[in-house]
Amino acid sequence: MKKNQIIYWTTTVIVSAMMLMSAYMYLTSEAIKAGFVHLGFPDYFRTELAVAKIIGAVVLLIPAPARVKEWVYSAFGIIFISAAVAHFTVDGAAKVVGPLIVMVLLVVSYLFYHKIYDAKRAA
Repeated sequence: MKKNQIIYWTTTVIVSAMMLMSAYMYLTSEAIKAGFVHLGFPDYFRTELAVAKIIGAVVLLIPAPARVKEWVYSAFGIIFISAAVAHFTVDGAAKVVGPLIVMVLLVVSYLFYHKIYDAKRAA
């Protein structure tokens, strides 16, 4: 059980830290603002996405109902897939790697969350 918790918390903290870091950059970096324009997104979407990432990262890190965590995992999955599609469409395949790597970490976090959660429910 300890191995599962280590894998879960490691991947969850990495994903959450990346979401918090990117949210901070969305709100403060002119280069990121220009990147959103380059991808064809309106400016308000950058702010909206930053707020959503902050809320989602916090929910993954705190004790929250399983249903709420499920929504966050789904939303983050949609964010990563959308980022990969947007970058592939505008910039080509080279920019797709980053979002897909974080997506893999998210999937590992999700799988180990369920291993731990299901074990607690069965006990």
